Amino acid sequence: MRMTQEQRRAQILGIAEQEFATAGLYGASTETIARRAEITQAYVFRLFGTKKQLFLECVDAAFERMRIAMLAAAGGARGVEALTAMGQEYNDMLADRTTLLLQLQGVAAAAAGDGEVRDAVRGSFARLWQAVAETADLDPVTIKSFLAFGMLLNTNAALDLPQVDEPWSHQVRTRIKPGLFNHITTETNQ
Repeated sequence: MRMTQEQRRAQILGIAEQEFATAGLYGASTETIARRAEITQAYVFRLFGTKKQLFLECVDAAFERMRIAMLAAAGGARGVEALTAMGQEYNDMLADRTTLLLQLQGVAAAAAGDGEVRDAVRGSFARLWQAVAETADLDPVTIKSFLAFGMLLNTNAALDLPQVDEPWSHQVRTRIKPGLFNHITTETNQ
């Protein structure tokens, strides 16, 4: 059965996400992506333009999955209750290493000095930030702390720390308890 263009795009994105998550923008191969999709490399380029554009779609999709999942988890909650629900969802998403690694690969490519990637990843991160901030309706310092711990969770997933049985690894993986950030205020963290 022949796939529609949209079905093929979805298939390629799924394959590309796996490739980019493990190899990054510069290490992943569009030839490998095409071969796994059983299509030509030229067709990949026809659908996505460039390897970088394909990468950016994958990274944005990873941020978007997280944004949507966290908003759904919060439901109608606000404040700390919303952050608690979103934090639990973030913790549950640790099983989806591809999403977390794609976010890190996007940040790494941006950090490597690619302005186009930086701008795109900045936009993806901004939408995630705004979703959390608007939903929780808390001060920016609390949102920053919440998302900083999220990036630590991404790092834990990238380093596969659950497989490391050492004291420091157990400490890094401790759960965050409600009220942990109560001492942080705009005045104490300027």
